[in-house]
Amino acid sequence: MTQETPEGVAEGRPRGAVVRDALGVGVAVGLSGFAFGVTAAGAGIDALQACVLSLLVFTGASQFALVGALAAGGNPFTAAAGAFFLGTRNAFYGLRLSQLLALPRAVRPFAAHWVIDETTAVALAQPDRRSARLGFAATGISLYVLWNLTTLLGALGAEAIGDTRVWGLDAAGPAVFLALLAPMLRTGTERAVAALALVLGLGFLPVLPAGVPVLIAALAAPAVLWMKGRRS
Repeated sequence: MTQETPEGVAEGRPRGAVVRDALGVGVAVGLSGFAFGVTAAGAGIDALQACVLSLLVFTGASQFALVGALAAGGNPFTAAAGAFFLGTRNAFYGLRLSQLLALPRAVRPFAAHWVIDETTAVALAQPDRRSARLGFAATGISLYVLWNLTTLLGALGAEAIGDTRVWGLDAAGPAVFLALLAPMLRTGTERAVAALALVLGLGFLPVLPAGVPVLIAALAAPAVLWMKGRRS
């Protein structure tokens, strides 16, 4: 059986295989919400605030960036700006997924909340629209439920763990994000953007307030594209 996709006709995958892959991603990443809950508590954010962040923001990299900047003594507005710019990538994911999934108009506002790295990766890996929709939904449901549940457990259990800096849990979220991102850097341009962003972020980290290096690192993409345009 085949399904029509924006790219043409492709063989569908068994539902079980799609769900298995989606749940694997959802469970693996969802458990890192525990690290966010603990890190948020260590930054002075109470359990209710941490849970509201996970429920409404629901993008791990932005959440970790926000609480990390606050824990380092950064200005709340700067911390929020850094988290916001990290989250803007999801808007670009949405442009691609809107064509691939072609969801009914009434469903789109709810589905938009689940447009993150993991759901996008699973959906784009599918060969047809039916499988993409199933993968997106299964990943979104499992990840949203687990991320919020483990955020609550982490925030409540932070006192039992003690000093979170000793455990290094604040690095768990960024580590997961980098592990997901690294295999996607296939072209020279993508690798150049990642390398320049790393240099800018680490270079300005010791001299600028917390949260500002993230904003500067975001300039890597337009800088690389500008240099590439001049060479062309």
